[in-house]
Amino acid sequence: MRRLSLSSRLALLFAACTAVVSLFAGVLFSRASEAHFVELDQQLLDGKLIGLRRALHDLQSSESEVRLADELNRQADLSLRISGSDGKRWYDSAASLPDELPQRPGLSTMNDNGTDYRVLNAPLFVDKPDSPQLTLLLDITHHQHFLQRMQHLIWLTVGLSALATALLGAWAARSGLRPLRRMSAIASGVSAQSLNARLPEENMPPELAEMAHNFNAMLGRLDDSFQRLSAFSADIAHELRTPLSNLLTHTQVTLTRPRPLEDYREALHSNLEELQWMAQLVNDMLYLAKADHGLLMPKREPLELAEEADVLLEFFAPLAEDAQVTLSREGNAHLEGDRSMLRRALSNLLDNALRFTPADGEVQVRIIERPEGLSLTVENSGDGIDGALLPRLFDRFYRADPARQEGSSEHAGLGLAITQSIIRAHGGQIRCESENGWTRFVIELPKGD
Repeated sequence: MRRLSLSSRLALLFAACTAVVSLFAGVLFSRASEAHFVELDQQLLDGKLIGLRRALHDLQSSESEVRLADELNRQADLSLRISGSDGKRWYDSAASLPDELPQRPGLSTMNDNGTDYRVLNAPLFVDKPDSPQLTLLLDITHHQHFLQRMQHLIWLTVGLSALATALLGAWAARSGLRPLRRMSAIASGVSAQSLNARLPEENMPPELAEMAHNFNAMLGRLDDSFQRLSAFSADIAHELRTPLSNLLTHTQVTLTRPRPLEDYREALHSNLEELQWMAQLVNDMLYLAKADHGLLMPKREPLELAEEADVLLEFFAPLAEDAQVTLSREGNAHLEGDRSMLRRALSNLLDNALRFTPADGEVQVRIIERPEGLSLTVENSGDGIDGALLPRLFDRFYRADPARQEGSSEHAGLGLAITQSIIRAHGGQIRCESENGWTRFVIELPKGD
């Protein structure tokens, strides 16, 4: 079955609610009207009963019959039956009265051959147990006809109200959902070439304003991701173009004429360096792709960060000595993490710091343990980084150094991106700060269990 639209559902819901409310109100009004008629009939019959008792108080009186006829003639739709205490019929004021009448005392209702009666049974003498019984019958057929017409009118009103509400509800729902249709039209036009389209948030109903804001935020994230993906693809081609061109040129030159064996060996060694760099680049890209899809699953083993940092500082010590840079480490912390992944992240930061630290500069590793977690800072002295460039430092293939070397076999601009992926895989965050002649990368990690 075809699903109902939201407008149709709202219209049917409005119609159902209106029908229920109208029916409930109609039933209450019908019951109230019926109770009101019963009360009026009770008052009328009670009044007539008093007059009839007066007229019949002395059955031997010559005026009794005259007074009785006078009382009955005042109410054309009122009839009287007088019965003995044994139930034997003594008197009927009309020949058309039903043979069988309710015997229980008080007020009751009956129907005979299409005529409705309100019946009141009462003794003629209240203080005598063997008193004759008076049965007053009031023709209420016109009352019942009124109630029936009113019930028909109630059902008609319910139906018409439901229909009118359904139509008005459909119109109101369609008008109220116009912003949704406008949002749908804009969303249907969004494509890779038009991710800059945004939903209008002004004059939006409060219920839709938040959704429009979140949708625009999603489009912004998609646009940013798409731009990054496009730049990533361009950077890949940019990085691979130079080494591939070098390989082709070098190989073509080598094959132009016969050469000594040593020349071929040298050419192969040169090509091997380029191929190794390209292989490393591809491996780094695959590593980042795994990180993007949440496939980096670090091991959990107890680590002493001071020991891990000291191992790396010892490894970089010869390079630091050649560059006349001082290496140092302060503090210690315990952590459960992946040793190889964290060493790679810290190695990337140290290598990056050594490259941008001038002679006689310093590279410091600071480890601080706190109750809520720990922080590891790698900072180096030297020229700072423009604050506008800091948010882009962790972008892939991005180099803050304007003197960019295309296809450099040492630095492709993926180190910081890989470091950030490793830290996030451990549930931490990394940021860069640069001020007062110092540039520092701050890693914050949870302590874990």
